[in-house]
Amino acid sequence: MARLGLPALLCTLAALSTALLAAELKSKSCSEVRRLYVSKGFSKDDAPTHEINGDHLKICSQGYTCCSQEMEEKYSLKSKDDFKTVVSEQCNHLQAVFASRYKKFDEFFKELLENAEKSLNDMFVKTYGRLYMQNSELFKDLFEELKRYYVVGNVNLEEMLNDFWARLLERMFRLVNSQYHFTDEYLECVSKYTEQLKPFGDVPRKLKLQVTRAFVAARTFAQGLAVARDVMSKVSVVNPTTECTQALLKMIYCSHCQGLVTVKPCYNYCSNIMRGCLANQGDLDFEWNNFIDAMLMVAERLEGPFNIESVMDPIDVKISDAIMNMQENSVQVSQKVFQGCGPPKPVPAGRISRSAPESAAFSTFSSFSARFRPYHPEERPTTAAGTSLDRLVTDVKEKLKQAKKFWSSLPSNVCNDERMAAGNGNEEDCWNGKGKSRYLFAVTGNGLANQGNNPEVQVDTTKPDVLILRQIMALRVMTSKMKNAYNGNDVDFFDISDENSGEGSGSGCEYQQCPSEFDDNATDHSGKSANDKANSAGALTGAQLYLLTVSCILFLLMQREWR
Repeated sequence: MARLGLPALLCTLAALSTALLAAELKSKSCSEVRRLYVSKGFSKDDAPTHEINGDHLKICSQGYTCCSQEMEEKYSLKSKDDFKTVVSEQCNHLQAVFASRYKKFDEFFKELLENAEKSLNDMFVKTYGRLYMQNSELFKDLFEELKRYYVVGNVNLEEMLNDFWARLLERMFRLVNSQYHFTDEYLECVSKYTEQLKPFGDVPRKLKLQVTRAFVAARTFAQGLAVARDVMSKVSVVNPTTECTQALLKMIYCSHCQGLVTVKPCYNYCSNIMRGCLANQGDLDFEWNNFIDAMLMVAERLEGPFNIESVMDPIDVKISDAIMNMQENSVQVSQKVFQGCGPPKPVPAGRISRSAPESAAFSTFSSFSARFRPYHPEERPTTAAGTSLDRLVTDVKEKLKQAKKFWSSLPSNVCNDERMAAGNGNEEDCWNGKGKSRYLFAVTGNGLANQGNNPEVQVDTTKPDVLILRQIMALRVMTSKMKNAYNGNDVDFFDISDENSGEGSGSGCEYQQCPSEFDDNATDHSGKSANDKANSAGALTGAQLYLLTVSCILFLLMQREWR
């Protein structure tokens, strides 16, 4: 029996040796994984030289692996940073576009006002000299109010312009009737006849219409660029959820743990993860597209009847025309005022002779009218900030068109980055989350409500992101203001249209019939277009009910934010 035991022992030893040799052969080298791990700035002490048992891993596969527990934890942080970097780059580019265009438009507008004020001042000083300088604060106040409207917005343009013409009438009435003495009470009576007598002809009505619409459109457009810039800035900082971070780790670095260091994630696999991680950002798309459409329509107004440059360039001549109308009609105006307000008291004879030459100075205005002529858009000269309104608007329109559907395209744009996924055409030799093979799941839709069946990222569809909701409301409020500006209405005085008599900021389009494009493109406050509703018909989800409730609250808060 002892002799029979030796062969059995030898067979046992041989079997054990074979098993150990097989295990050694199966334990592959992790040198390439180790090299790439160290190249990312991590310690080589974390990385094993050969495959080890992966029972310690929480997200990546627990079979034989090249990843230690420390590696998985650091890869998790790295995948989160990689994702935030790529998303930031996508958003920051567009944010920079809106920021630069807002800055240029703002600079142009302010310089345009400065140039118009300087032109009027130079013209009036040359024409009137001391007479104008004694009354220059009237015109200075006009431009100060126009600037204040643009910067702050809390100026009722119609009332401000009415006040300007009333004050100008008082000064003019004194000059054309310099042989009389007028008390403040008498001049108040004179101002009451402004509408009835129309001493300045039709100039105040036309100029009020043009200035109001041009300023409202220009300010609203600039404000829209600022809103777009701010929305991009606030949304570009993404903080992935725990579930998103786990999915990112699995997508970007778990392949390394299996030694597949050169295999990139499948495109559709990446798309599902991005749509899950950017679900709330996807909900911006509907209001964002409405906002972009509104901006483009106001841009058309700026190129046409609401062109602030064509209003401000000749404003000095328009005011001079009004003054000449007053001078030509001064006798009839004065007689009617004297009938209504009573005969004024004459001044001493010695003062009449000194005042008469000054009133005659107004007749010299007619020689200045010929220096202005209309320009076609292609030949409009540079007027402010080294450019013209036409050039600015043309450039901004192009950028706006490119920005449309940005949020619904963001997941795809992130996956198009070679750092995040393989090319769309490489569907076989890519990482599908488990191995090097085709990805079989369908790609989910954009937005929070579509993530309930996302196969890669667990998303709580009942809790929309409050920051995103605030941006949705900012866009919705701004779109509403754009609609008012497009129709020629003052966007900051919502009740003013009830008080208008049909001439000021609340009346229709002077140059052409206002089209009704906004009726077709108006914001649907349910957050769905007609096509979206058809594609997602059915009962409201919990997320949509929550969104609707919070939206109502935020709308009231945001209504004042961009005034």
